[in-house]
Amino acid sequence: MNGDQVTVPQLLHEMQAAVAAGRLRPLALAWARFAVELDPMADAALLLAVALLVHGEASGHSCLDLDVDDADAAAIEWSAEARARLGALRWADPQRLAASPLVGRPADGPEPLVLAGSRLYLRRHWRHEHDIAAAVRSRVERQDSVEATALRPWLDRLFPDCDVFDWQKAACAVALRSGLTVITGGPGTGKTYTAARLLALLYATDLEPTRLRVALAAPTGKAAARLGLALGAALDELRSGLGDALPWREIATRVGVARTLHALLGARPDTRRYARDERHPLEVDLLIVDEASMIHLEMMAALLRALPPRSRLVLLGDKDQLASVEAGSVLGDLCSGAERGRYRGATAAWIEQSTGRAPPVGEVDEAGPALAQQTVMLRHSRRFGGPIGTLALAVRAGDAHAAEALLEADTGPEVRWLQGHDPGIVARLALRGRDGAPGGYAEYLRRLRARPESDADVVALLREFDRFRLLCAVRDGPWGVAGVNDAVERALADAHHLHRTGPWYEGRPVMVTRNDPSNGISNGDVGVALRPPGAEGMLRVCFAEGEGYRAVGVNRLAQVETAYAMTVHKSQGSEFEHTVLVLPGDASPVLTRELVYTGVTRSRSAFTLVTPRRAALAEALARPTRRSSGLAAELGCVPADGKAN
Repeated sequence: MNGDQVTVPQLLHEMQAAVAAGRLRPLALAWARFAVELDPMADAALLLAVALLVHGEASGHSCLDLDVDDADAAAIEWSAEARARLGALRWADPQRLAASPLVGRPADGPEPLVLAGSRLYLRRHWRHEHDIAAAVRSRVERQDSVEATALRPWLDRLFPDCDVFDWQKAACAVALRSGLTVITGGPGTGKTYTAARLLALLYATDLEPTRLRVALAAPTGKAAARLGLALGAALDELRSGLGDALPWREIATRVGVARTLHALLGARPDTRRYARDERHPLEVDLLIVDEASMIHLEMMAALLRALPPRSRLVLLGDKDQLASVEAGSVLGDLCSGAERGRYRGATAAWIEQSTGRAPPVGEVDEAGPALAQQTVMLRHSRRFGGPIGTLALAVRAGDAHAAEALLEADTGPEVRWLQGHDPGIVARLALRGRDGAPGGYAEYLRRLRARPESDADVVALLREFDRFRLLCAVRDGPWGVAGVNDAVERALADAHHLHRTGPWYEGRPVMVTRNDPSNGISNGDVGVALRPPGAEGMLRVCFAEGEGYRAVGVNRLAQVETAYAMTVHKSQGSEFEHTVLVLPGDASPVLTRELVYTGVTRSRSAFTLVTPRRAALAEALARPTRRSSGLAAELGCVPADGKAN
């Protein structure tokens, strides 16, 4: 049977079976049925395109690229029998789709789908991409009136004694040219360090520094807290070096407390819209957003709508980390080609005049896109100089041979690879750690047994818990978050470290799974159930907050889950002394190069990989994330067909 012979009822029947088998999102089937209602003349090929578009959204695709082969798309995992029955059925070509009343062209219209070239969109995703591209173009093409000669003395003071081209110094110079700057780089490359110096530079060169309003934000509460602490520490370091050269009190007053993007924009529980938008813009002159790789398409569109036209936006993030859980890979799209610089002659000249050094010759390209002129990739990691850094580089490059060799070499205690079929190996790591990385949760458990007697004891316990973490690639199964948390709980109970009398018990770590502004906590925040001093024996969950903690009664926390282990996605924005990455026993499409890279780079001192199958690592590194999107092409960062950087 060829594709044209498949009938709509046959395809809907196979889709129903795929939903029952967990291979297709129920929403994709619902959309296919909806398409038949709106277009009774729709054929099976059109319905397949609609279903694949909606199904792919769960994998982060913002569109369906009709030029991509089945093997590379967010295809349905048909059973072998279904493939035989469906034969050569493939989604509709653009001309076929354009004839359907379901599909409109790129403009506001009533059709639920949009066809832009070879890309099929849900209209809301097309609108978000279009709005982001328009806002980015407007901001990067804006030329602010600042003289390179005014920057040079301050940049030399902020970045002294550098004998090579300094990408951090260049990033600060670039950021003062227009309304948007993207600073990307791996862990330890100094993104926050650079942001602190950018703040100082802005206050040093602005004619009215006392009016400047600065806001800090990140996608999660944990990431926002880390941004605030890191930026504060970097500013304190600058103050000790520069003395009274800058109005430090004014800077401290004007730099707001770091918040989540949801809090910054004024999220409301009853709608997807935010209180802040183009009609009610943010009152800010400079917004610094960290962990930008986690920002999804809809959030970035909302953020750009809410920024005043004359404000500056600085995005910080690692383009090689996992992208957002929801549709879009915005930072990855914005950073397409960042490794090559692609600076035009005028940009290179500006950088040389401002910093005293021109970019390397290989970074100059007169045909570079406009966004590249405002994008800087930091190259040198000051944190990762040993085996963890080498492993991260191998993973980022997809070099499985080098990664495996490093993990198995006896070069030191920093990295280890443990292979075994018993999930109990993970629980043993939690209890005792391993050679070269002792402890696991041992010190946290010791402090728990001693019962915190002061607020300082509570803070110390929370810090000890955050030194170690188990990260899982998947949620379900014995090697997923649910199975690992259960195994660790049982092991701790058997060793008499905790006493479970119900779902809540003293020492239970939990992660918040939904923003909870009434309690001052956010999605992703991790706390520990304790009986803190002054709580009269009441069990409360204590969350680290600056140098102290926030305590919330357990009866007020409905949206939480146990958190000895968490998904790699949820760990973004966090760092741990020792990180254990657990890969599943079965092959899974979620095992990607970016997932392993993100897991490795959560580690400060020690990293352990646990796999029930040796092949799992190589399989993951051979699968880089590819999300269908038109944003990079619309911004000119890749060719219009989007097929190459």
